[in-house]
Amino acid sequence: MKKEQTFVILKPDSVQRSLIGEIINRIDRTGLKLVALKMINMDEEHLTNHYGKNDEWYLEKGTKRIRLMQEAGKKIDQNRSPIEYGKDIIRGVIRYMQASPVIAMVWEGNQAVAVVKKLVGTTDPTASDVGTIRGDYQLDSYSLSDTEERGIRNLIHCTDQPSEAQREIDIWFPSEELHDYRHINEAILEDVNIDGRQE
Repeated sequence: MKKEQTFVILKPDSVQRSLIGEIINRIDRTGLKLVALKMINMDEEHLTNHYGKNDEWYLEKGTKRIRLMQEAGKKIDQNRSPIEYGKDIIRGVIRYMQASPVIAMVWEGNQAVAVVKKLVGTTDPTASDVGTIRGDYQLDSYSLSDTEERGIRNLIHCTDQPSEAQREIDIWFPSEELHDYRHINEAILEDVNIDGRQE
């Protein structure tokens, strides 16, 4: 667990709003170690590989999107399946992710996935707690993005589960771009004598 890695993307709205340094600083202050970072423009194929979901996900999200659109008084195309409406979500995210360069990063440390996920907040910024990145810096919501038929602008992507981390990292970083070095915070966590008397 000391070496657990997590993947983070600062999305186009982070880049465009000059929040790059602020967000990196907030993650850095947790004590996690930054092991890879780059700014990159992504093509549709690469983003589809990253964001692609299964039909069960598309059905669930598409059904929800249809409901929200109906509640907003928007017309629903009866010839399109809920799965297609679900795929529209990913299509919208892919368009949004190509709006500007993004910042891709890998962070490492004890329970890195959980630490970053807690710091980032929930995917719906309006439901994120004050003190989280999304809760503090974003006003978008799923209901607004669904009615406008676009991807939600929530500043940042982070790995959701430890089991997903390696797949995401492999998509964005070849192994030679990951750095292995000793970080002082590792010594603080691992030094068994740090709680001893001052010398």
